[in-house]
Amino acid sequence: MGSLALLLALCLPVSAQKARVIGHVQDKQSGSPLGFASLRLMQETDSQVVVQGLSAADGAFTLEALPGSYLLEVAFMGYQTAVFPDISLKSAADEADLGTIALELKALDIEEVVIEGEKSSMEFSLDKRIFNVGKDLSNAGSTASDILANIPSVSVDAEGNVKLRGSDNVRILIDGKPSGLVSFKGGSGLQQLQGSLIERVEVITNPSARYEAEGNAGVINIVLKKEKKQGFNGSFEVITGQPANYGASANLNYRRRNINFFINYGIFYRIQPNVGSLYQELYDGDTTRYLFQRSQGEMTGFNNNIKGGLDFYINDKNVLTASYMLRRSDAHRITNFTYEDYLLNTSNLSSITQRQQDETEDEPNSEYILSYRKNFERKGHELLADLRYLDYWENSDQTFTQSSTFGDGSPNPGQTLIQKALNDETEKQWLFQLDYLQPIGKEGKFETGVRSSFRDMTNNYAVTQQEKNGEWSPVLGLNNNFIYNENIHAAYGILGNSWKKISYQAGLRAEFTDIQTELVQTQQLNPRSYANLFPSAHLTWKLPQDHALQLSYSRRVRRPRYNELSPFVTYSDNRNFFAGNPDLNPEFSQVIDMGHLKYFEKASISSSVYYRHTRGKVERIRTVDEAGVASTLPQNLLSEDAFGAEFTATFTPFSWWKLDVNANFFRAITDGSNINANIGSDTYSWFARQTSRFTLPGNIDFQVRGNYEAPQLLPQGRRKALYYLDLAANKDLFKGNGTLTLNATDVFNTRRMRMSTTGEDFYTYSDSQWRRRQINLTFTYRLNQSKNAGKPRRNLDGDEGGGS
Repeated sequence: MGSLALLLALCLPVSAQKARVIGHVQDKQSGSPLGFASLRLMQETDSQVVVQGLSAADGAFTLEALPGSYLLEVAFMGYQTAVFPDISLKSAADEADLGTIALELKALDIEEVVIEGEKSSMEFSLDKRIFNVGKDLSNAGSTASDILANIPSVSVDAEGNVKLRGSDNVRILIDGKPSGLVSFKGGSGLQQLQGSLIERVEVITNPSARYEAEGNAGVINIVLKKEKKQGFNGSFEVITGQPANYGASANLNYRRRNINFFINYGIFYRIQPNVGSLYQELYDGDTTRYLFQRSQGEMTGFNNNIKGGLDFYINDKNVLTASYMLRRSDAHRITNFTYEDYLLNTSNLSSITQRQQDETEDEPNSEYILSYRKNFERKGHELLADLRYLDYWENSDQTFTQSSTFGDGSPNPGQTLIQKALNDETEKQWLFQLDYLQPIGKEGKFETGVRSSFRDMTNNYAVTQQEKNGEWSPVLGLNNNFIYNENIHAAYGILGNSWKKISYQAGLRAEFTDIQTELVQTQQLNPRSYANLFPSAHLTWKLPQDHALQLSYSRRVRRPRYNELSPFVTYSDNRNFFAGNPDLNPEFSQVIDMGHLKYFEKASISSSVYYRHTRGKVERIRTVDEAGVASTLPQNLLSEDAFGAEFTATFTPFSWWKLDVNANFFRAITDGSNINANIGSDTYSWFARQTSRFTLPGNIDFQVRGNYEAPQLLPQGRRKALYYLDLAANKDLFKGNGTLTLNATDVFNTRRMRMSTTGEDFYTYSDSQWRRRQINLTFTYRLNQSKNAGKPRRNLDGDEGGGS
């Protein structure tokens, strides 16, 4: 026993005799923290590794070691490795503070021409993944919607709706804040934003309380370009493509002393052809009616996007930013429909109807932004204020011409008509938020903030039909004025710290929502108010050998979108109506995510498993009436339980080959028995994307991307597999100041949405292609800019993608 006590007495002091090496890793150019940088503390005599670790999400690190002489190696993918020798720890009480370690992008000298190190096309930490748009050759000449379709974990359907990890309950932000582009049309509005104006896209699958609670599947933040370098610099781009895709853009910046001016402008003209078909069986006792429907259309769009403003550096601690953004879209849409109706069997033709939609659409959209940022003496101690005003308006003027004949070829006057639809939509929104960040101790932090938004929207809708006498009369039930008023107020608090290898963060967000909808002509009011708490928690564990684990939880909400509440139908296809539901309720989700991150010398891998329980799941439900006219409306189902595993990896097997892979496997159980006992699904599905980039002789880059989405069961049917291939190549010109890019998306024209839907008295199969094969040739010229701008920077107007 005495020997054991002596042994313990000798061992305990030894285990406690450890000194510390501390510091903070950041990007040299932008000052942004580099979370999860690889750290290796080695003996100075023989370079034997003593301790390995990773920096925290904010770039801070602490390494513990016995007294001795060491050197520290700090590495981060795409950056030059930094080595710090002569670190002397003389006793257990010693602490070597290396201060701020600023890493530089890698550089390579070839024949006396300096080629600056490239940003990786994909950068990820445990809670966020960043995708640098310019590094993906397929993005040249694309829209924001096309760019999202190229991002791992994200998919975009035929109508432009965006999904994250298979769920459309995703919050889309631009520069960290809501935008009028996605207010009315959701993700499909992103087709109006030119991709050349985008710097990067951030994907956050389980956001903290800092972010608004909207978006059950997570947040996608689109960050627009903005430079802060001294002097004058910028880039210019011209595009040509087939089908017609002509455009140009300029991103300019001028900084002198304490004032920074910036302006982005993009203009493009695009023709988008589309085709579709639908087959339907309608059952009425022993009688079956058949519909064969075909559609072919073309949308011509002319879009302008401009954003300008200035940063005023009051001093090195206080910055004021003001900016203005204007987007205008003018579109002309022609769509031709053919309906063939059969009775009893597909040989007994009863009628053929031809219908044409001719639509002119104007959409101006303005955003005014005023931001203030104060940095206190201590690093990380910040105050941010943001005030925004959004002013959006859309006018749609449609004419529908229809003619019909019976099966024997004789005229069918009852289905020969001319109709007009006028639709005026407006949105005005004020948004204010205030965020405060306070460091606590050496590695802790406290964050708090408030946010208020006031949003007023109107939709004046009228459909008229020409009578035999030439006069126009209203179509019953299709004339009204829909008013939507929404006020949301929120406050949040987050407390975080770390202990040894573990860092933790807990947050709580409170939101009060007040919504009122009104149908003016029919005097239908639908007010609703609710208050909710949204807790979140993140626990990170740094493991040996450059590993890290994170466990996170959050409660999220998906409020009904405007077009899901507006009861007005889409009238272009008068056999298939889509409308909103003013009685729709929000859905709430509990989300658990466990992620793993590992860096290798030539690769990195991020993996996660997740579970999402949703109450009041919103799904569009299709019904068909006795006349064969289908209506699709959003409904609240009972619930959905989704389980999944996701893997994202980058690998550079050779200096001339870079490989990115993403795969997501999931199971989703949806219960819609509250609507109908037959509505629901239990599906296993997956989707994968692979991108290979090759560096060829002659300074040419070549890229191949394959995309595959497996079949999936839906609450009312089944979606077939979706697959397509993209190719791209580029070459630098004019000593690296210019780049010529040729790309082809959906090379084999296979990107088709094929779905079957089943109800008690009908079966429908649809096949549509809203995006055909596209070939673009793009030339980019950079003025006083490197080909690859620095790491993502934090901009005053919300570019860091956060806030309350």
